[in-house]
Amino acid sequence: MTDNVLGQAVKGWARTAPARTTELASDKAGFGHFWQRSGELLARLPAKPKRNAEEAAAAAEILALARESRTRFMRAHARGVYDALTAKRSLYLRADELCARAAKEYPGLVPDAKTLERDSGMNQGDKDGLEIDHGIFLSQVLGDPVAGAHLCHAMLLPREESHDLLKSFTGKMQFDGARIERVGKASVVTMCNPRYLNAEDETTLAGLETAIDLALLDPHSEICVIRGDTVTHTKHAGKRLFGAGINLTHLYQGRIRFLWYMLRDLGLVNKLYRGLALPEVPPEEDGIEKLWIAAVEGFAIGGHCQLLLAIDQVIAGKDAYMTLPARKEGIIPGAANLRLPRHVGPRIARQAILAERRIDCASPEGRLICDYIVAPDAMDFEVDRLVKHISGAGVVSAAGNRRALRIAEEPLDAFRRYMAVYTREQAHCHFSPALIANLEQHWNAANRKN
Repeated sequence: MTDNVLGQAVKGWARTAPARTTELASDKAGFGHFWQRSGELLARLPAKPKRNAEEAAAAAEILALARESRTRFMRAHARGVYDALTAKRSLYLRADELCARAAKEYPGLVPDAKTLERDSGMNQGDKDGLEIDHGIFLSQVLGDPVAGAHLCHAMLLPREESHDLLKSFTGKMQFDGARIERVGKASVVTMCNPRYLNAEDETTLAGLETAIDLALLDPHSEICVIRGDTVTHTKHAGKRLFGAGINLTHLYQGRIRFLWYMLRDLGLVNKLYRGLALPEVPPEEDGIEKLWIAAVEGFAIGGHCQLLLAIDQVIAGKDAYMTLPARKEGIIPGAANLRLPRHVGPRIARQAILAERRIDCASPEGRLICDYIVAPDAMDFEVDRLVKHISGAGVVSAAGNRRALRIAEEPLDAFRRYMAVYTREQAHCHFSPALIANLEQHWNAANRKN
């Protein structure tokens, strides 16, 4: 296709954009046809790395107009679409399941499985960012008070396989990315990705959430502990580390999908903070909760620092530190923007999030997050001591106290509204050219090995 023919085709398609929204059924057809044509036009272009300036401009125009129309459609119909996909909220669908169903029932609204598969082998910088449509879709769902609350509820339910695994759980189980072991009255969840300093990525996500589910569901434990495994990375070989945040190598290589953030922060991180929901009652009314203790050794970087903000009691080695380098990476640090100011105040929170301020666990600021500071070789003793101290005093009121504290500090509706903004902004950050530039500059990502 010549540049002139291409330009005319794009202009002709742009003129067919639905001018306004009406009722859902007719908009589904009208907007759907417009989205289908956008996909056809984009498919006629070369792959992103091979486009000339005119082709790149045409692709940008196609993507921008299609995204704007999806946003208008979802602003008008978020609850109606959600109700249609969940049989009027009688079905609890996780975020990825919801998107997959939306791709089938509303073609063009979000990328379908075939499109996602085509993108899966590309480096992040070579993608067109089609998954941004997941962000548009989920942001509008979360922005609706009724649909958003229902999605948050769905993501707090145990994973389907967790109930089945509980039947065979005898006190120890290993997953990709995590293991769980019952030690006395505690369920100990260990994060395991030793080659990557226990970093989180697609290989760890499901296993860690399942381990958290089992820790909370286990009827023979009263308290939960989360810590990092011993790593094999050359620089820190043989040491226990809490974790290095998101796997930046995998991020640069396009091996972390946008929905990873949603499953993580609506799922496993929020379960640490809120426990497990029950299907028959709202999460703030009842659920399955236990106190969580974190054992921080070495460092808690990025996403692992985010975990600490959802934990009840934090033990840290006196040589350990915390950082939130998401700005330097080009992304948003999960729910840290919502939770960190409550711990250290808004000024230090801005310094940590916007200027990569390192917070030593033993510093005055670090002690606003960490409850106990111990010698590195005393961590096992201190974990055991704290578990016995808490369980010895009885944990009957733990769930009630946690629930009461959350009503004051972070009601579920406040979390929902935050996540609506986070979802939209993170989708654009995840595919921003700045992310690629930052990873190449600060991480030497282009030369990292798998």
